[in-house]
Amino acid sequence: MNKELEHRFVTQLEENQNIVHKICRLYTNDSDAHNDLFQEITIQLWRAYPKFRGDSKFSTWMYRVALNTAITLYRKSKRSIKTQDFEGVSFKISSEPYDDTTEQQLKLMYSAVKDLNDIDKALVFLYLEDKNYREISETLGITEVNARVKMNRIKEKLRTILNP
Repeated sequence: MNKELEHRFVTQLEENQNIVHKICRLYTNDSDAHNDLFQEITIQLWRAYPKFRGDSKFSTWMYRVALNTAITLYRKSKRSIKTQDFEGVSFKISSEPYDDTTEQQLKLMYSAVKDLNDIDKALVFLYLEDKNYREISETLGITEVNARVKMNRIKEKLRTILNP
């Protein structure tokens, strides 16, 4: 690969790496698995990058590759290895006091989302990332109408789980 291509890739990956970290958080249960998945997604992004034509935003393309990689590896891991939960791990972004209520709500939400099927899980993730239905449909390879219908059904399902 030429240096210019490599430089563009690294720059765009660094600017958008939080996308990959969020996907890793959804599909893994411990920091080792998170790091492994991050590395695998990065490798797949690099392998696919020469084929990136720029028809969509880099971040949209990155979501698609990262989610496909995570879903593929998640399905493989479901067949063999059970990982440990994040229960005792606390993630803090800043040094501000952490509200335990928010942590409990997040744990409950992540637990409910992890019980969804792979596509629905990805749909919720993109929705929570404030992606519009057009971007969601492009990323997941489904129609915009299908994305809306699925999201409404998921919202109803999550409402019943989170607010019994």
